Amino acid sequence: MKGLDNIQTFYFIGIGGIGMSALARYFKTMGRHVFGYDKTPSALTEALISEGIPVGYIDETAQLTDFVSVNDNTLIVYTPAIPKHNKILNHVRAANYSVIKRAALLGEVTKNTLCLAVAGTHGKTTTSAILGHLLAECNMPVTAFLGGIAENYNSNFISKGHEITVVEADEFDRSFLQLSPDIACITSMDADHLDIYGDPSSIEDAFKDFSDLLPNSDNLLVKKGLPLTGKTVAIEESADFEAQNVRIENGSYVFDLKTPTTVLKDLKFYLPGHHNLFNAVTALGMAILAGSPTHRIPNALLSFKGVQRRFTYKIKTKDLVLIDDYAHHPTEIDALFQAVSEMYPHDKKSIVFQPHLFSRTKDFVNGFARSLSQFDEVFLLPIYPAREQPIEGVTSQWLLDKTTNTKKQLVSKNSLPAIIKNSDCRIKLLVGAGDIGVEVHTITKYLLDEA
Repeated sequence: MKGLDNIQTFYFIGIGGIGMSALARYFKTMGRHVFGYDKTPSALTEALISEGIPVGYIDETAQLTDFVSVNDNTLIVYTPAIPKHNKILNHVRAANYSVIKRAALLGEVTKNTLCLAVAGTHGKTTTSAILGHLLAECNMPVTAFLGGIAENYNSNFISKGHEITVVEADEFDRSFLQLSPDIACITSMDADHLDIYGDPSSIEDAFKDFSDLLPNSDNLLVKKGLPLTGKTVAIEESADFEAQNVRIENGSYVFDLKTPTTVLKDLKFYLPGHHNLFNAVTALGMAILAGSPTHRIPNALLSFKGVQRRFTYKIKTKDLVLIDDYAHHPTEIDALFQAVSEMYPHDKKSIVFQPHLFSRTKDFVNGFARSLSQFDEVFLLPIYPAREQPIEGVTSQWLLDKTTNTKKQLVSKNSLPAIIKNSDCRIKLLVGAGDIGVEVHTITKYLLDEA
């Protein structure tokens, strides 16, 4: 591709995706013509329409040709999540449109900027959101493309200038190898996406390849203990960037941040869980490497409100705490349990979990069973398939049978509100990366109305 300067029209196939919609918003702010298709309406697509970006929901070529024509000024963007039988995607390929994957487009956008890339199998969205917010609050000229809706902006897109970009470096489909990072972090390298990589060593190799993209290993922050060369990050453990003297005061973390050159005292951070505190320390380190004025950082961190579906409180009363979270890997569920146990050590806890992908459930079934068994009560929804076809024998019942809970049940979406209400656990969690998030509003309203 010759570059983006001459492209006037962008058509996004799968525009309702969290990464795609952020790019659509970016090009809209740049004054380009932006259109798109998605399979179903959602809060994101409705928001895009309200911002002046037309979205169609019918997989027919008329959805495309009504808006764009084949010329050098038009670019079609798609994601690997689009099924191979999609008519619009097959049409644009056959009709010689200029077609590009989302990851390659993100690489082009960030190429001539100071690119801050957040990689890791867990924590990318929260770390990116904290980082983008820190830079914006420090009056740095930043554009941030986020994989979730940041509460401070009610958006997955932060636009405060074009000299710096913050991006999630996604390991799925090796997308992050399309980037040209100047500063980066790797928060974790757990096995995941084995349907793509085949085995854990291959995903580790991909992260090593990503780290090699950096011009200088001093600009790479890595979780202490990972087999990579860079500046280390840790909590209460000797590292280049370390959270020290960590304590909880009035429901929030208070800590000192040790950097290679200084110590920032008594920083406050409101998101629960050591995993979120680690994400914050990583984001702080990247912001400092990018040149953020350290005297502004404490207030910037203090004002961060979180990311939707990342330990999001929906109800918080003396009788009931309802938390919504995106966790979809055993390590993430462990982190979630640590967070709620630290905040509510004496309360019983139930989890409603929707497994995401047949392949992930198959690959990590024993890990999921151990993680879920920590809770007092477990409710499992059917597996959310996303892009996959069923795998024989891989079901939520199979997973449920492997848990050791005495209170456990397979449930349907329709039965959820009443089942959750009747649970005697005060702390209740709705967890998963599928469409369980769509049910959260209904469940919250039901519980509040019944209270």
